[in-house]
Amino acid sequence: MNISFFRGRRDRHGAGSGAPRADSAGGEPAGVAALLSECELLRARAGQDGLVLDDTPASLAALDQLPPRWRDDPEELPWLGNDAGLYLGTVIVRTVPGAAWHVWPSGHPVVRLASGREIEVVEAGVEWAGTGAPELSQVYAEAAER
Repeated sequence: MNISFFRGRRDRHGAGSGAPRADSAGGEPAGVAALLSECELLRARAGQDGLVLDDTPASLAALDQLPPRWRDDPEELPWLGNDAGLYLGTVIVRTVPGAAWHVWPSGHPVVRLASGREIEVVEAGVEWAGTGAPELSQVYAEAAER
């Protein structure tokens, strides 16, 4: 399966022309999780404000409190939003029992909870980056309740 959202990102950052591939069973879960958890742009912008993202729910609340300087750059906004969603998913997968990444055949990553519910973390991150809502900590709290 071709994970399409990686291709544009890797090309934009000069990391090569090929996208990572996963087999029809969904690829190696640890490898996919490692790729999805990088979130380099978000980590760099948070670091500029003195925030170290440690993959905990508290870091999501801290992100919600950052001044949204990225909104001043319309080219960076969608990339940062994508990273915010992937970071949200990373925190959920690492801290909510039974949560796991699931990549649709189209290459779209979601977090699947033990209940079977899928959370569209990338969409939540893009909305958060653009408007501040929903707060990342709120999306996490709703996922952790289930």
